[in-house]
Amino acid sequence: MRGIDAPQSYLLMPHVGQVIAIFRLLGIGYETHKKIPIINVSYKKKISDDLINNLVQVGTGEGKSVVMAITACVFALTGVDVNCSCYSEVLSARDKNDFASVFRALGIEEHIDYGTFNKLCEQLLNEQCNVREKVRDMIATNQSTLPVIDTSVRIRPKVLLIDEVDVFLSEKFYGGTYTPSVYLKDPSIKELLNSIWQNKSLKTLNSVKALPAYKTCATKYSNWIFLFDEAIKDMLAALRSFQSSTYIVQSDKIVYVEGGSIADNVVRGYDTIWAYYHEKGKDNISESSLNDNVGIILNCGTFSYAEMPHDFEYIAGVTGTLQTLAKAEKDILEEVYKVHKMTYMPSVFGSSNRTYNPRTDVRAVKDSEYFMEICGEINAVRHACRAILVFFESQEKLLMFYNSSELSSIKHDVQIITETVSVKERELYIKRAATVGRVTLLTRTFGRGTDFICRNQQLLLSGGIHVLQTFFSEESSEEYQIMGRGARQGDHGSYRMILSDKDLEWVLGASWKEELPKIVGTILYQTLNEARNARYESKCGAKHLSIKQCRDKHQASKAFMVALTTGNMETVIKFLKEQNKGANLITVSSRTVLLMDATGSMSSLLTAAKETVCTMFERASIVLQEKGLPSDAFQMQFTVYRDYDCEKDGVLQSSSWETKPSNLRSFMTKITATGGDDYEEAIEIGLWHAVQQSEQSEGISQVILIGDAPAKDRPAIKRDRQANGGEAYWSKTKYKTPTHYTDELKKLKDENIPVHAFYLDDGARNNFQNIASQTSGRCERLDIYSSQGAEILTHFVTEEVLRKTGGDQGDAIVELYRAKYVKSFTS
Repeated sequence: MRGIDAPQSYLLMPHVGQVIAIFRLLGIGYETHKKIPIINVSYKKKISDDLINNLVQVGTGEGKSVVMAITACVFALTGVDVNCSCYSEVLSARDKNDFASVFRALGIEEHIDYGTFNKLCEQLLNEQCNVREKVRDMIATNQSTLPVIDTSVRIRPKVLLIDEVDVFLSEKFYGGTYTPSVYLKDPSIKELLNSIWQNKSLKTLNSVKALPAYKTCATKYSNWIFLFDEAIKDMLAALRSFQSSTYIVQSDKIVYVEGGSIADNVVRGYDTIWAYYHEKGKDNISESSLNDNVGIILNCGTFSYAEMPHDFEYIAGVTGTLQTLAKAEKDILEEVYKVHKMTYMPSVFGSSNRTYNPRTDVRAVKDSEYFMEICGEINAVRHACRAILVFFESQEKLLMFYNSSELSSIKHDVQIITETVSVKERELYIKRAATVGRVTLLTRTFGRGTDFICRNQQLLLSGGIHVLQTFFSEESSEEYQIMGRGARQGDHGSYRMILSDKDLEWVLGASWKEELPKIVGTILYQTLNEARNARYESKCGAKHLSIKQCRDKHQASKAFMVALTTGNMETVIKFLKEQNKGANLITVSSRTVLLMDATGSMSSLLTAAKETVCTMFERASIVLQEKGLPSDAFQMQFTVYRDYDCEKDGVLQSSSWETKPSNLRSFMTKITATGGDDYEEAIEIGLWHAVQQSEQSEGISQVILIGDAPAKDRPAIKRDRQANGGEAYWSKTKYKTPTHYTDELKKLKDENIPVHAFYLDDGARNNFQNIASQTSGRCERLDIYSSQGAEILTHFVTEEVLRKTGGDQGDAIVELYRAKYVKSFTS
C-alpha cells in the first residue's frame, strides 16, 4: 500500500486483515490485560489502564504503512503524541508524505511524527532542552549560574509505533548510543591549540598553564577552565602518538576508511585535531579547513537507544518478520520491553504462490564462476518473458558485476537501484522493474519496504517476478524480506540464491574451503542457516553485556539533562568533569595493543570487542581502585589486520591510544569483517604495527593477538603482494618493505614485550602457540561463538591488562578480578 497517489488518499478501503491488525494494536480482542507502568516520565493524562505492549505480523505487500497510519490517527485523536519509527529515512519520509493530507484533514499532523528510531530518540531527548546548544552557550558566555527552564509536565502522553521490529533490534538501534558532543571554537582556543602544537616537548598540564594562550583562556572561561584542563591532558596524550590512527587527506579534510568507503564526518578525538595540524604543516590542508575543524571537544553524555522505549507510555508495531526472530530477540521483547502479545495475521490473499525450495534453490559456486552463474540465471528468466530483481550485498559488489565482461552483452538493458540514485530516478526504475524482460540490480537496502507492483498480465502469466539474492544474510529476517519483493498479494513469483563460495567465510569460518564440499546439495541451506543462527545468538549475548553496562551512563546522562533545565549547576559541573576526564599523564603503567583479525570470518569477534570494551574498562577500573591503584593507569589501542587483497587502506586499521572506552567503541562500530582470500592472514602486518608503536617514546607493554587463521609463510607473502598490485604498488605505501611474522616477533621479544595469542579455530593453534611461547605470552582457545563468548573475551583481555598494570601485584589483582567477575560452573 506504499506509494499512494495523493488524490486517492481518502478513498483507500482497508481489507479485513488490516482492520484486525489495527484492532490488535489498539488493544482490542485480548483475553487478559496487563497494565504497563510508566517509567521515568510523568504525564497528566494516561492512555489506558489495560493497553498491552504488542506486535502484529503483517505479510510483505499487505499494507503495513496503512495499518501504522490509521493506528496513529486513532491515538492522536484521543490526545496522544505518536512516534512512528522506521529503519529508513527515505521510507519514513515517503510514508509521512503519503498520509500527510489525512493527518491535516483530521487536524493531528503536529501530533504524529515519522522518522528513524535514532532521530526520534534524539528529538525526544532534546524536546525540553537541546543539550549541545545549552552546554555550548553556557561555556561560551562563562556562566556561573543557570536559569530554570519551564518544563511543565507534558499534557500528551507518547506512543511508539515500530515498523519492522527486527531492524529495531539490530546493532544500529538496539546496540547503539547517542553521544552529543560540542566543539568549542574561538580565536583564544585556536591560539591555545597552536601553542601546544608548536611546543611539542610539553609533557604536563602545568607546563601548558605557563603559556600565554592558556592564561587568556583561563581569564575568558574562568568558570569552566577545569574542562580545558581535562581536554589539555587528552591533547598531550594524543600528541605523543597522534599518527597511530590511519587517516587520508581528501577534499581538504582528514577522512577515514570505514567499511570500504570514505567517512569525512569522523573525529577520533585529538588524534584527528593533530592530524589537521600535521597535514597543514605539509600544505595538504588549508588554513580555512584547519580553522573549521579544530577546537576543544566536550562530551555531553551517553544515551542508549535501548533505554529510550521505556520513556513511551505504550509500545506497539507491525512487522513482516515475527516468525523469523531469534530466541534472543524474542526474549528481549518479552523481558526488556514487556511485549506480552504477538499476533500473526494470515494473508488475505491465501497461500503463497512463490516457487522456492531451500533444498534445491540455494547454490554455492566457485568465485571464478559466480558472475557467470548470475548471468545464466538472468538470461533464463529473460527468455521466459519474466522480470528479475538481483540483490547484492553492497554497491561495490553490484558495480563489479555491472561492469563485468559477463554482463556486457545485455548491460544496456539493465537498470540499477542504489542509495546514490536520485529519488526521482529510483521511483521510475521501481515502476519499470515489474515489466517483461526487465533486469534490475539492487543493493540490499531495497530488499525492505520497496514495492514492485506487477500489473502486466503477460508477466504474471509467465510466472511473475523472479528474485535472486547473491549473498547470504546475517539475519534470516533480511532474507525473508528480500524474498518478499516478489510473489506479493497472491501473485506468482520465484526466489533463489546464488552464493560465492568465498563469501561464506563469515558463516563457515576460516576453514570454509574444507567445510563447503561436505555440505553441497540439499543440506547446504540447512547447514548455513544453523551456523548463522548460532553466530547470531552469540552476538546477542555480547549486545546484552554492552546494554547492561550502558544503562547507568544513560540514567546519569538523563539526570544531567534534568540538572540543566532545573538550574542545578553543582550536578552539571560534576557530570561534565566526569564525562570529560582527561588522560592520566603521570601514572600510566601499561599500554596494550589489542590486535584482531578482521577478515571475512571474524564478524562475531568484532561485534564482541565493540560491545564489551566499556565493560572491560569499567571492571578493570573497579578492581584497580579496590587495590588502591589509579583506575585509569592503563591505555589501549585497538588494531585490526586483514590480508593483502584489502590493499593499503584496508590491510591494517588502528585507533588512537585511548583511556576512554567509548572512543574505542566508536572506532569498532565502523570496522567491518572483509577480505582474506586465502586461509592464512597478514599477521606480520599487525605485528609490524606493534613494533612501530613500541618504538615511540611511550612504548607498549604487551600485545593481545586474536584470530582464527595462522600467519603467512614467506612465499605466500611474496605471492599475495604480487597478486594485489605488485611491489610497484606496495613500494609507495608504508608497507613497502616485505616482512615476516618471525622478524617482527624477534623485535618484540628483544624488548621483552609479550604477545598473548587467543585462537578461534584449531587450524591456528600451532602457530599461535609458537607466537606466544616465543615471547613468554599466554595462549588459549577462545570460543567466541558460544553464548558466553563475549564474556570470555572480556575476561581474557581484562585479565592481561590488569596483570601488566598491577606490576608486582599483577597476579593478585587478576585473582581479585576472577573472584568478582568470573563465574564458576559445577555439575
